[in-house]
Amino acid sequence: MMGFSLLARLWAVLVFAGLLCGPGPAVQAEKAREEGGFGVVEPDLLEVIYAGYEELRYDISWTGGIKIGELRLRVERINPEEEVYRIIAKVSDYGLFRLFYPVNDTFLTDVQGVERLPFLYRVHQLEGHGKSETNRLTRYDQQGLQVRYRRDREPEEVIAVSGPVHNEFSSFFAMRAMRLQPGESFIVPTFTDHKRHEVRVRVLGRERLDSLYGPVETIRVLPEMKFRGLYDKTGDTVIWFTDDECRVPVRINSKILIGSLTATLVSHINPFCDRYSMKE
Repeated sequence: MMGFSLLARLWAVLVFAGLLCGPGPAVQAEKAREEGGFGVVEPDLLEVIYAGYEELRYDISWTGGIKIGELRLRVERINPEEEVYRIIAKVSDYGLFRLFYPVNDTFLTDVQGVERLPFLYRVHQLEGHGKSETNRLTRYDQQGLQVRYRRDREPEEVIAVSGPVHNEFSSFFAMRAMRLQPGESFIVPTFTDHKRHEVRVRVLGRERLDSLYGPVETIRVLPEMKFRGLYDKTGDTVIWFTDDECRVPVRINSKILIGSLTATLVSHINPFCDRYSMKE
């Protein structure tokens, strides 16, 4: 289980890192910004991040640089006539860790509207030498403030929520498009563990970082996660976004009981980001 626990740990902090609440009307959004409340999406940034197609691939390494897995993320427009997109995420093991506990998980999130809120979330997990298979289906009624959840053949659960919610993946992409000012923080509700959580995200500061593109200016963000989510989580997690119009997440680091885990961007394709176009 060692390979699984390490790989799952980094994957969990990646997908739970950008925990966001869909903002309300413009007046409420501005008030939230002034009070350090809910995070607010910047439309200009959203246009690049959700322009129509993007691929990101990360190598996951344990302390000392040992590669243990890969993360792949893709965003594509699935309805050219409407603002409907699909986030496709895949996680797999690598090398010797495959011998301990093979992992092959796929996560599909369909989002729509100006705020890219999710309406459908499908999870297929194939793990272990016995190839244990798990399927999860979540439907979000953002207007009716309900979430419907089903695991495998179990009865469907209907859960009421107090406001619009993102899931793990839509929140990560949406946070890239948010106003990030060093020294500020904001609250970002997300739905996990069968309820809506409020999470404070701290913007730590700016830092020049070596990356796939060479040295780049980044902005560091730390989400304070205090819930279990898909996997148990311990220790702080820091995300480095490029400090520009593309907001590319170039690195994610998470402390664990022994050492740390790092996800490093090794491939990125977004034809709508001129600054880092078609980098593989």
